[in-house]
Amino acid sequence: MADQPKQINFTIVPDDAAAEGAGSGAAPPRTYSNFCSIAHTPFDFTLTFCEVMPLTDKEIKAAESEHVVRAPVRAKIVVPVQFVPNLIAALQEHWRVYSESYSNPAWNKDTGPVH
Repeated sequence: MADQPKQINFTIVPDDAAAEGAGSGAAPPRTYSNFCSIAHTPFDFTLTFCEVMPLTDKEIKAAESEHVVRAPVRAKIVVPVQFVPNLIAALQEHWRVYSESYSNPAWNKDTGPVH
């Protein structure tokens, strides 16, 4: 009788303590981002998270002439193509729960995504 591969069902959970070294108890720092640029190759997707701050008058004038606003990169995450459908599904589910939990009349739910 041929050996059959054993199937194990499990849940993966983030372990902040392991990321910083056992025993330290300190969670890794959170990084704020209010902009995400997305690029892809045939093999992976790259999500580049930036923080866009309010522009000064000088920066506004430069943006008007160059049509470019530079924002510091806070994190660059590369994920395999196979990971993307699950990421999209998880974001959609969390957005659904968020929308149902935090109804804000000022938020227009009929608008499309903001990039």
